[in-house]
Amino acid sequence: MAVLIDAMRVLSALNVALLIGLGYVWGRNFYRFRSKHTLGLLVFAVLLLAENALSIVFFVFNFEGLTAWVTDPSFVPTIAQQAMLTLRALEFAGIAFLTWVTWD
Repeated sequence: MAVLIDAMRVLSALNVALLIGLGYVWGRNFYRFRSKHTLGLLVFAVLLLAENALSIVFFVFNFEGLTAWVTDPSFVPTIAQQAMLTLRALEFAGIAFLTWVTWD
């Protein structure tokens, strides 16, 4: 079970790193062009960055009840932890592709 949680931590950290890069590019483009499209991309990056940063806080720091609930297999079945990991992996794949398209 610890492997699943560690994988979620790693994927969330990778998402944060990619979103910081995307936010930088999209923020710079918005500053330069003042386009609604670039503003939308920047807001998207900021909100998704906040979601991933919050997940890191929940997975790394011990909040009474919450962290124990997520990481303890007696509270959360393995299938649910695998589903959460799959969602993190799909999110990472989407952000990685978006980063590749943006930086290309």
